[in-house]
Amino acid sequence: MKTIAKQIAASAVAAMLVSTALPVSASAEVLKFVSWQKDEKGVGDWWASVIKEWEAKHPGDTIEWTKVERSAYADTMTTLFAGGTPPDIVHLASFEFQAFANNGWLEDLGPWIEKAGLDLNGWSGQDICRFQETTVCVMMLYYGTIFGYNEEILKQAGMSVPKTYAEFLAAAKATTKDLNGDGIVDQFGTGHETKGGGGQYIAEMASYLFDAGARFTNAEGEVTIDTPEMVEGLTRWKTIVSENLTPRDLSAGEVRKLFADGKIALKVDGPWIYSIMQQGAAKDKLKLASVPFDPPLGGSSNVLAMPSEISDEKKQLVWDFIAIAASDKFQTSFATLAASTPPSPRADLADAKAKIPHFDLMVESQQAAAENKIDRIPIGLEVQFNEFSKMIQEEAQRMIIEDLDPATVAKTMHEKAKALQ
Repeated sequence: MKTIAKQIAASAVAAMLVSTALPVSASAEVLKFVSWQKDEKGVGDWWASVIKEWEAKHPGDTIEWTKVERSAYADTMTTLFAGGTPPDIVHLASFEFQAFANNGWLEDLGPWIEKAGLDLNGWSGQDICRFQETTVCVMMLYYGTIFGYNEEILKQAGMSVPKTYAEFLAAAKATTKDLNGDGIVDQFGTGHETKGGGGQYIAEMASYLFDAGARFTNAEGEVTIDTPEMVEGLTRWKTIVSENLTPRDLSAGEVRKLFADGKIALKVDGPWIYSIMQQGAAKDKLKLASVPFDPPLGGSSNVLAMPSEISDEKKQLVWDFIAIAASDKFQTSFATLAASTPPSPRADLADAKAKIPHFDLMVESQQAAAENKIDRIPIGLEVQFNEFSKMIQEEAQRMIIEDLDPATVAKTMHEKAKALQ
């Protein structure tokens, strides 16, 4: 029922996007750009600066920028593409572009990259944009996680800042407490969202799996779940959840607020956690450090692409937009405006490091994750990721609810993942 409702809403939004274009003179071009990030502080400002630069270089031409909420985004974009009215500038999450490419809806950017001489060597997460031996997008954000901790809570428990998983687990257990004696835990060692969708669930448990050496697939896309390393990783996740070291059934926002307000001792999260920390009641007690997992979790976030079925003239204009976003100038400004790590290795980070105290930690984590090709999207299961992530979530939850042996769960996950390919 939720899926049907989302599809109806997406169709309505798509119809609105098609019908609200303003009339323009015959000589002017209007590029449609749909994004969920339009109103986001920092990154939205950066997109606005890219649009301003593009319009300055193309006098008379404009970009029509429309926001679609993240919850309806994939369905809306699918409706637009299927109806033959895709946006000219294609902005997608890195875990959803594969389905669009699989339908033949995305342009091969290889010739455009080669003609422009765009150097993507060392570009974090760019390997993910390769689909069936073709480059169909340019990665716009690949981030590494950062580690927040409550200094006061750790000191009260006699624990130091953890640097390994074993130290993390010990600190999480020592700081999980019933503070008022009512039999209910009200201070947690760490915090994870456990009621969101499958993609988020995998992201929450991934640090424990990857640190144990587990991977869902290998470099050739073969399923590699039924391994001792995965059994160890699942055991770690089961321990964290079943021993109530994390609160349960809360949204990501609710968990982050608990950490910001001093109810959670340790939190591994994306670079956005810093601004959330500054808004909490415990902001003066919260610090940042290197992630105590090796390798740290990294994540591809979003990509730029172009439709394969638009005119050559529009394709050139879209490429000009992508080239501006990928330029050294705008990759440098991304670091300061979006307060996050740009994928380009040529970006000048001096200003960002001067303004953002923890920027070195972010860069360190991003580079380590990228070097180890870490991502929640397994090679060989990109197109099936939605089904795959839902299956992993269901089996992991069953493991905890029914107290199943992680070795048995790993075998079940392995067989079900193979069946999806």
